[in-house]
Amino acid sequence: MEAQTIHLAYALDTFYFLVSGALVMWMAAGFAMLEAGLVRAKNTAEILTKNVALYSIASIMYMVVGYGIMYPAGGDGIIPQIDWGFMFGGDNAVDAVIDSNGETYYSAMSDFFFQVVFVATAMSIVSGAVAERMKLWAFLLFAVVMTGFIYPLQGYWKWGGGWLDGIGFSDFAGSGIVHLAGASAALAGVLLLGARKGKYGKDGSINAIPGANLPLATLGTFILWLGWFGFNGGSELKISDIEEANAVAAVFVNTNMAAAGGLVLALITARLLFGKADLTMTLNGALAGLVAITAEPLTPTPLAATLIGGVGGVIVVFAIIAMDKLRIDDPVGAISVHGVVGIWGLLAVPITNTDASLGAQVIGLITIFAWVFFASLIVWLLLKLSMGIRVSEEEEYEGVDVGECGLEAYPEFVGARGGK
Repeated sequence: MEAQTIHLAYALDTFYFLVSGALVMWMAAGFAMLEAGLVRAKNTAEILTKNVALYSIASIMYMVVGYGIMYPAGGDGIIPQIDWGFMFGGDNAVDAVIDSNGETYYSAMSDFFFQVVFVATAMSIVSGAVAERMKLWAFLLFAVVMTGFIYPLQGYWKWGGGWLDGIGFSDFAGSGIVHLAGASAALAGVLLLGARKGKYGKDGSINAIPGANLPLATLGTFILWLGWFGFNGGSELKISDIEEANAVAAVFVNTNMAAAGGLVLALITARLLFGKADLTMTLNGALAGLVAITAEPLTPTPLAATLIGGVGGVIVVFAIIAMDKLRIDDPVGAISVHGVVGIWGLLAVPITNTDASLGAQVIGLITIFAWVFFASLIVWLLLKLSMGIRVSEEEEYEGVDVGECGLEAYPEFVGARGGK
């Protein structure tokens, strides 16, 4: 009877992990729709190509090397001893994750699947920030390095049992390891890439460049909101006993409340600042709330989660404004949503989690930013010097759909408008 119970718990936890991973994979569709809605019509096909391609590249690179770096055979806490064995498979009945009591509780294959969709999420953050003026193949080559090497190393430092885990750094589902990391890589690329033509005037003016399809962007936001339940809920890792089931339920509720708080306070903030309800700020407010709660969605009460998300919603509005004043052109607000609010999420952990320390959180966020930003800056610079990372001025004017993909997402509309 005891053996049957263990087998049932193992099967249930493995299934829960796989379903959670599938929800996170669906976030790839959310990013694709959000970004496609927030870019101009003439750049839609290219941003969609980026999103489907980066997911596939992340899957392959994480299988070949990334997983072995992030969860190595050994290491000194800083440099991992890479485990190359995963890609060659194994007996799944034996190859299972072992907990601190020496018991198996889910298949290692399910663990890989759950982790790989997180890698793709981090890379998706980059695609929106560099949209409308980056060369497609330069972006894809960067994705190879980011998903295979840059992301997994900082993931090892915390989730793989490295030195950040040793000092007590806390990041439940990845406000830092996923979201801040993606934003840091994006910032490095944007600084070398420069702003879109016409975004900033020589007189210091800031010109809005509206997206082509706000219903699509709204759909993307709802998809991301849904996928986030797998993102945070799956990070509890288990659901097969009463305590864990209650914990998963709490994570789901807190995730939802943080998103709601972020959206409402971003909506109010935008209304106070601009006199109007700004839909793009509102959508980013929901995402900011989700990013903010991701570092610790278990310990807050529902009210605390709402407030943590709400603060994220306020922060993101001011962060997007500040980025424009600094002439850092981010078409979808990814650096603000995932980077600036990711920092807030990490700093907010000790508010409700008494086991976390502010000092460890600061060390962790600085480490993640520094490693990912400077490693990405080097890769982006090498790409810029070797093949170039920006399309020509003519291609940018005509739209990267034609220049990079040879087709248009909305041929009748774009043609009628002269490629605008």
